Amino acid sequence: MIRSKLTVGLTFSAALVLAGCTDPNYAGIDRTNTKGGAAIGAAVGGIFGAATADDKGKGALRGAAIGAGIGALVGNELDKQEADLRRSLDNDDVRITNTGDRLIVTLPQDILFATDSSSVRPDLQRDLRAIAGNLNAYPNSTIQVIGHTDNVGDATYNQDLSLRRANSVASVLRNAGVPSSRILAMGRGEDQPVASNLTAEGRAQNRRVEIVILPNA
Repeated sequence: MIRSKLTVGLTFSAALVLAGCTDPNYAGIDRTNTKGGAAIGAAVGGIFGAATADDKGKGALRGAAIGAGIGALVGNELDKQEADLRRSLDNDDVRITNTGDRLIVTLPQDILFATDSSSVRPDLQRDLRAIAGNLNAYPNSTIQVIGHTDNVGDATYNQDLSLRRANSVASVLRNAGVPSSRILAMGRGEDQPVASNLTAEGRAQNRRVEIVILPNA
């Protein structure tokens, strides 16, 4: 029991120490997600280390230290990429969410497309090209482009529209230099709402395209 408690304590200590590293060039950015990545990595690494080692305590600690290091590096890189992306975008309607293991860039479909259209508005392509520049500056990731709709109209039509819109956004990213091998476009139709479809405001939130940036392990 004492050994188990010691291992747990050292696991989290390793995570916190590794997560405390800072880059002087990005001294002003929020490090919450760097710390979150380290903690996640430590927990996962500790589990796998214990499962694969003869000495469970040492294996957990070793796995946690390795996992925390990897998690902290991923979190730190995402923090920097997020900061750069926010500087390059000049559109308050575009939302960037950093979960610690991925970035989610949410673009309301109402600013990207006319009603029932899957052609990206020319004035919005600048923002997509800025996102593409950021993706090219941080090449160690894969990108999911996911289209979503509200529940107005036929579900099959909404599914097709969401996919066509995702493909249109992905096409702009490819034309701006992001390799096709990094991009996967998909449509979710009306299946994954983030707000109630009972109000106009909720339906507007559900009509969106998400660009999910997933760091490669």
